[in-house]
Amino acid sequence: MSEPILDLTDRMRSIFAQVVDAYLEEGAPVGSKVISSKVDLSPASIRSVMAQLEERGLLTHPHTSAGRVPTEMGLRLFVDGIMQSSAPHRRTREKIEAEISEGSIDDALRSVTAALSGLSSCAGVVTAPTAEFRLKQLAFVPLEPGRALAVLVGSEGSVENRVIDVPVGISPIALTEIGNYVTAKLAGLTLAEAQAQLKRDIRDRREALDKAAAELVAAGLADWRTDGDNRPILIVRGQANLIDDSAAEDLDRVRHLLEELEERQEIVRLLEGAREGEGVRIFIGSENRMFALSGSSVIAKPYRGADGEVVGVIGVIGPTRLNYARVVPMVDFTAEALTRRLS
Repeated sequence: MSEPILDLTDRMRSIFAQVVDAYLEEGAPVGSKVISSKVDLSPASIRSVMAQLEERGLLTHPHTSAGRVPTEMGLRLFVDGIMQSSAPHRRTREKIEAEISEGSIDDALRSVTAALSGLSSCAGVVTAPTAEFRLKQLAFVPLEPGRALAVLVGSEGSVENRVIDVPVGISPIALTEIGNYVTAKLAGLTLAEAQAQLKRDIRDRREALDKAAAELVAAGLADWRTDGDNRPILIVRGQANLIDDSAAEDLDRVRHLLEELEERQEIVRLLEGAREGEGVRIFIGSENRMFALSGSSVIAKPYRGADGEVVGVIGVIGPTRLNYARVVPMVDFTAEALTRRLS
């Protein structure tokens, strides 16, 4: 149990829990009159205890309001040491399992992420196992001597641009020919298959390819393959859930959060940090640098494949005023259900 919790008297713990519960439920500062209806203490006694909790950094009062709200430290203390949670409701479990059981794994990931978003009133996020990339088209745009822009298009419509080094003096015609060759002869192949085929064609001189350009592309395909294998696919669903009735009162926070959700590689990096360990990871507000401006929380848990290895992370992103006792078990159940589907 957390040391600060052991430091609190039973009365302080009880009132602190009541304040946090009321704040998470209503999203507004909590006054002594609200708490006095739930505990056998006078408003004056409650105000005295709330002042002690504020001195300890667990509560604060915004602006001139007489009510208190938990600080980020207070929320962390509540989540780690006081919160009591239970398994998701049967209908919630059935909804999650139904979404996971339908269609392909990709379909299931998208469906269950959307369902988790709706059930939690947050944005749902998941990093998916990397799909096998298949070539559709390759083109080059010469930039300057020794440099060119390579444009790689995948069969599923993804596009990646990369500035690459090319042999000084290589002609634009040679680059066009190798791009046309890849598009005509290697389309539909995975990067590994295309790399192997290109190497065979270089060796056997089956095509009238510029050898330097062909070897350049073969090396590039190897790099793209390595990068792709290490780059998770991110699915985000339900950003609209973050714009609720209370959003008008805190437009800056919501705007920052929506902007942060556009930084997909940063979100992937954050979620990848939750791969370690067995349980649910909870990041509250400024505990995570990425969401420091919006003061948002992230609840995430890894899920595993058939070999027992972690293959992705699923979770939700929302305001710090989350019903943690409800959402944490929901994320936990979803990750376990995904693991069962993949086993």
